[in-house]
Amino acid sequence: MFPDLVCLSVCPPAGRTTEVMKQFSDVYEQQYAVALFNSIRFEIEGGGAPQSQLLHRKDALAGRSIFSGSLFQYLEENRKWRNRFVFVPDSYTISLYESKTAHERGLHPKGTINCAGYKALNSIEQYMELINTSLPGIKAKAGSTPFIKCASQFPLILWHPYARHHYFCVRTEKEQKKWHAVLQDCVRHSNNGLSEDCTIQTPAFTDSVRLHRQAKGHYGTWDMMCGKPPQILANLVMETLHPELRTIIGPRLKGKLQQRQKHWMLISDGVYRQVLSRTTGHYEALMDACEAQRGPLDARLRTDMDQIIASKEHVSSKMRALVLPKAEQLLRTNVQPYIPSILEALMEPTSRGFSEVREVFFRELVEISKNSLNGEGKDILGDHMERLSMLALHPVKMQSCYEKVEQLNLDGLQQRFDVANPSVFVGRAQILMGEQMDNAVYTFEQLLNQSLETKGEDDVCKTIQRCQDRVLKKYDYDSSTVRKKFFREALLQIIIPYMLQQLSPSYSPELPRFKEMIFEDFSRFLLVGNLFEEVVLQCVSKDIMMAVKEAAIQRRHNLYRDSIVLTNSDPNLHLLGESPQVDWAAKFGADEPEGCVGGGRSEGGGSGSRRRQVVSMIQLDGVPLPFESCLEVPGEAKSPDRVVEIRDLINPVVAVALPASTESPTDLTNGTAVTTGTPPVAPRPSVPFYAAW
Repeated sequence: MFPDLVCLSVCPPAGRTTEVMKQFSDVYEQQYAVALFNSIRFEIEGGGAPQSQLLHRKDALAGRSIFSGSLFQYLEENRKWRNRFVFVPDSYTISLYESKTAHERGLHPKGTINCAGYKALNSIEQYMELINTSLPGIKAKAGSTPFIKCASQFPLILWHPYARHHYFCVRTEKEQKKWHAVLQDCVRHSNNGLSEDCTIQTPAFTDSVRLHRQAKGHYGTWDMMCGKPPQILANLVMETLHPELRTIIGPRLKGKLQQRQKHWMLISDGVYRQVLSRTTGHYEALMDACEAQRGPLDARLRTDMDQIIASKEHVSSKMRALVLPKAEQLLRTNVQPYIPSILEALMEPTSRGFSEVREVFFRELVEISKNSLNGEGKDILGDHMERLSMLALHPVKMQSCYEKVEQLNLDGLQQRFDVANPSVFVGRAQILMGEQMDNAVYTFEQLLNQSLETKGEDDVCKTIQRCQDRVLKKYDYDSSTVRKKFFREALLQIIIPYMLQQLSPSYSPELPRFKEMIFEDFSRFLLVGNLFEEVVLQCVSKDIMMAVKEAAIQRRHNLYRDSIVLTNSDPNLHLLGESPQVDWAAKFGADEPEGCVGGGRSEGGGSGSRRRQVVSMIQLDGVPLPFESCLEVPGEAKSPDRVVEIRDLINPVVAVALPASTESPTDLTNGTAVTTGTPPVAPRPSVPFYAAW
């Protein structure tokens, strides 16, 4: 019966994943050689950048956990709300335990959630707006009720466009605000999964994703470039597979609107898990194949580097003569008039966010100074410094900083330049703000420790004041440098795709003739497509650099001019960067910070070094939250078994599209619960979000 439709229903997850990964692998192998060439060239020639004035902590998360506390989680298996003890380790995965005792005993969590690609919501209305568009051709009535009933007035929801959704709630508005900040922080850091340290794999990967999407006609920003490479590749597959399956399966779902929405989400989650499993295997095989070729490629590059560079310059000069006239005209007429307004839209909220970082840091130091004036002992100073050392990781205290940049608005520019969502820029700015806060805190710690060791502890307040002034001056300089770089990268990410989209149809047919100018031995390292994009980049970069420079000359938003260099202002400071991190509790005999869970037990149950906890959820007086409590929402229709339910509610011709596995829905690795094994490792720092150029 309908054999063609049956085949179409069976093949998409596996067949489409294999097809996309084959296309991606071909592009990646090419870009890997180009990235290797660029990396070795940079290693040989070097490159200058403004020197940071603040010190950088080598591993900001070493020995730290982020958050712990209790909230209610909705269990779809029995339609009940059960209390869970939540622990967020330094990987920013969310671990859910039966109770705090279970965590302290080192038992495996009931589930973990990798938050990459999720959105943290704090109202049912927000959630309904998203799921009411999940099925094609169906318009929900205004005020329609969701398929779950929240046990309190303060919900917290993790929403994902493809994977399983997670529902939580708390009893008070104060708790909701704290937990919402925590969930947003988990999403923020989980999305930040590509490492800057990987100078070959990361540029090759980001370029390959961008080129793959451009080949499909998608030139603008992509808000699903989040998580680790297999997760990003799964999103790449689902970008086209998901709407096709929705069109096929959606009309065949049975039941009321809420039931159809729920069943579609279960199907989407099952397909996504299958796709993610396959992209993980394909990606690992691809990495192994490329690394096996690295040795011979590296040797050839180091031998012929001068000739390759000369060949590249020769071809680029010929290409510039062809491309620049039309590119410069397009830039003058369609781009330059908009650069000031785009830059101002970026500068205003971002600069307010960085100013708030400075203010939060300053307030913390003032509090420490007040306590020292009141004659409190060294152990109290140790406690304050322990808390200060984890300030940048405190999701609640940093929330006021993050909220400033969330006001970034690019309305009016999104359609012209195909900027789908400003969240790409917001997330990157927030990560930079956190890094600058930690740099300021770490520098203050090292300076204060050095001063106390050399000058003694007679006048701690004055010592704190002197260190504070030095750090704030350095923060202002570094903040300006980081923001200017961020503005340049953001402008590139907005403008370059538009330029390429306009120019590529005219010049793509001309590019093959430039291949004849490249020696065959060098053809793996010099791709005409990359050279074309570099020419366009050079054309645009001059105007972008000038716009940012002009803003700095006018001292708008407290930006410093490039001519202001503080390189030699504190020549001995960077020697402190090699010093070990100060253990204030040991130095001043302070007690272990409140909220440190596990009694010194490392995450996962093994005994190890003491883990310092950034923050623990406040247990509100008069509002007990018993660990074994369980709330059942009355009046909710019971669902049949999960797998049977889906297969019974869609026509048999479509049901075969579902994975045959009857695994528990909690056996997942991305954006879903994992019932066994060790939680994923911590995501590394992000690659610059426009590293492709």
